[in-house]
Amino acid sequence: MPVQVRRLLVVFVMLVIVMLGLKYLLTPESWREYGAYRGNALIEIADHEAKYVEMETCVMCHDSIDALKNSGFHKTIQCETCHGVGYLHAEDYENVKMPIPKEDQFCMRCHAKNSARPQNIIKQVDAQEHSEGEKCINCHNPHQPWL
Repeated sequence: MPVQVRRLLVVFVMLVIVMLGLKYLLTPESWREYGAYRGNALIEIADHEAKYVEMETCVMCHDSIDALKNSGFHKTIQCETCHGVGYLHAEDYENVKMPIPKEDQFCMRCHAKNSARPQNIIKQVDAQEHSEGEKCINCHNPHQPWL
């Protein structure tokens, strides 16, 4: 066997040994406890503070808005879909205000004409034709948009 091939084999074997050693040192003990997952990840995720709140949390203070929203087409949409994450507001409602989206582009995220969306479920409009530069919120209450 030529010397250069022997040296190459030695380098290759050393690389394999280093890689196996690194794999042993860097792989957590709980790896593959639940299939291809790290078992301790579930505990770590459970320890994180929840960022989203249920609609019931919003309704505790905003029941009139909820009643209005539930009579409209947006009744199945969570409050945080439009207003953002609400856990800080729920904890300190006096100092943490929820954003009220008023720009047209916000509504157009869901309601812009798009052939990929089902038209019988999501009302679609051509913003240029429909509003002629007006803000959606000037004519439509997002909690009860079509009444």
